[in-house]
Amino acid sequence: MVKLFGTRKETPRLKRLRDVSLFQALSLRELAIVDGLMHQRTYQADEVVFDEGEAGQAIYIVLEGSVLLCRSGQGTEGHIADVGPGAFFGDMALLDNLPRAAQARATTPSELAVYFREDFLALMETHARIASKIALQLALQMARRLRSQTEREPAIRLLQ
Repeated sequence: MVKLFGTRKETPRLKRLRDVSLFQALSLRELAIVDGLMHQRTYQADEVVFDEGEAGQAIYIVLEGSVLLCRSGQGTEGHIADVGPGAFFGDMALLDNLPRAAQARATTPSELAVYFREDFLALMETHARIASKIALQLALQMARRLRSQTEREPAIRLLQ
């Protein structure tokens, strides 16, 4: 069998990343470049991924397991979202250096892909087209969240 130059083996993580909306506009080659910049972390059930108020330095993609996003110290009233496989959280950290607005805690044993802000900024320098595709998907996701929030709370509806 002849192997063509540039053919890459698709790893299990790469297969899972293909289904993440943040990367939907990327070709397999482009996604492989991004995958090479990611780190993988394992968390046990009830382990804190990051705390509210911590410096935001990375976006997290759930490969396996689930993560709870909540306000620290507010019990069930502080619940923001449950995040499962194929979803991501902490995405504002790619854009700003502000403190985390919530706590993230694994609710089951979880495998997360971690994409650091510094790696994203480096990608903008070396592969601007790839970074712009990711940034556009990130902006679309944030717009969906904002629209959803304003639909639930019409008193704070913003001008469109």
